[in-house]
Amino acid sequence: MTKFLYNDFSTFLRQHFNCKVQKISINAGFTCPNRDGTKGLGGCTYCNNQTFNPEYCKTEKTVREQLEEGRVFFSRKYPEMKYLAYFQAYTNTYDELEELKRKYEQALEVEDVVGIVIGTRPDCMPDELLNYLQELSKKVFLLVEYGIESTDDVTLQRINRGHTYADTIDAVNRTVERDIYVGGHIILGLPGESHEQIMKQATQLSRLPLTTLKLHQLQLIRGTKMAKEYMMNPELFHLYEVDEYIDLVIDYVERLRPDIILERFVSQSPKELLIAPDWGLKNYEFTERVKKRMQERGAYQGKMYVD
Repeated sequence: MTKFLYNDFSTFLRQHFNCKVQKISINAGFTCPNRDGTKGLGGCTYCNNQTFNPEYCKTEKTVREQLEEGRVFFSRKYPEMKYLAYFQAYTNTYDELEELKRKYEQALEVEDVVGIVIGTRPDCMPDELLNYLQELSKKVFLLVEYGIESTDDVTLQRINRGHTYADTIDAVNRTVERDIYVGGHIILGLPGESHEQIMKQATQLSRLPLTTLKLHQLQLIRGTKMAKEYMMNPELFHLYEVDEYIDLVIDYVERLRPDIILERFVSQSPKELLIAPDWGLKNYEFTERVKKRMQERGAYQGKMYVD
């Protein structure tokens, strides 16, 4: 019997589906309030959405067209695969309610799409949309994924997020009150955050009723404001070596609430856009290293969790 290390996302999906399920990313043409001038301009200092948009994610294509192209791509290898429509690029709740409903429902009309994942910001979730999502979640698999990024308001201001951690607490709680699965997205290694602060963050997030959590390392991406900041003041950044980051992840996971589902530990940006760190590892290779190191350390999720 394999010793428990952490709760993984694939096991979570198998509890809901009796078949392989794959996310298909969608760029539905949204923007963000810190891009259009509502809260700010320029977006988050680290952000370049090209880093996670597959080739078929083009705003000139409809939601349906993007999903159908994604289906063709994945079904060659797994003909029986089912799919989650992943509204990923920018803020996917930032529009009029009727337009949002139209795009979500168009996704669910595509063959073999069995649910949706909606990536958004904690300050862009009105109650009327949550009420709609509550009803939708009774019919299909639905996960709302909030870009939390940090629990430190100084950091959030520094990276131009345009929201506070209090906004995150409010949005997560209002979503969970409606029995909707809630995910969070965190970046480890943001400038100015010490190891002690990052560990404190794990404790703070564990107090939220999160279903899932994604951890990503800080990556410096060409064309971003943060990349320019790094070029001018590299001493303000700590870019982790791979083994150092693995131990950071494990320290973090040990402090997390034991039942949180961990979706991933790293992000992988295209080489032509990535400045640093470049570890030369695929996501699954990194995950295997984390598991091996956890076993060596006798570590497991929640080992140092304090309720």
